[in-house]
Amino acid sequence: MNWLIDFFSNPANWSGPGGIPTRLLEHLEFSVVALLLAAAVAIPLGLWVGHTGRGSFVVVVSANAARALPTLGILVLVVLLVGVGSTWPVLIPLVLLAVPPILVNTYEGVRGVDPDLRDAAYGMGLRGPQVLFKVLVPVALPLILLGLRLAAIQVVATATVAAYVGLGGLGRFIMDGLATKNYTITIGGAFLVVVLALAAQAGFTLLSRVAVSPGVRRVR
Repeated sequence: MNWLIDFFSNPANWSGPGGIPTRLLEHLEFSVVALLLAAAVAIPLGLWVGHTGRGSFVVVVSANAARALPTLGILVLVVLLVGVGSTWPVLIPLVLLAVPPILVNTYEGVRGVDPDLRDAAYGMGLRGPQVLFKVLVPVALPLILLGLRLAAIQVVATATVAAYVGLGGLGRFIMDGLATKNYTITIGGAFLVVVLALAAQAGFTLLSRVAVSPGVRRVR
């Protein structure tokens, strides 16, 4: 506890390019951009596969295989290929990490909708896209948001690897503290990562309460 007090009470940790505000903004940039890119890929694909049933086996197998990819290994490989002149070396592995939970939960959410509800929608004269967006997506929304929440927590926690290749983020506190045996900085950086991950979880939990229909929430 004393280490955290020393970390947050030190004015030097709150100013300059290596201060808490700058490192926090860098970490948020990595995390938010990676999550948006992953969602832009995984949600449309999950909706299409879940709705049509085409390629479901390939999607699920590929998503599960992607979970086994070593994030740090991909980061180092991308750095060797493209260098460190941009944020892509850290964004690519983070996107690959975030896609599987979003894709699988979106697919399962749409596929798991009651077939009678789907048939009733077609019986009312709705067409394929109308059935998907007016009936299936609202019912599947809790699982879609769950996938986004899991991905966000994983991305926030894993974005610390950016420090391994000289990029910014909260991981700099952890790496620099370990390198200099300044464990006050290390513990302070780790604490900030945990708080940010918990904030992401709380944010998506609140979003789920606001965005999901009360009727769907009760059923779930």
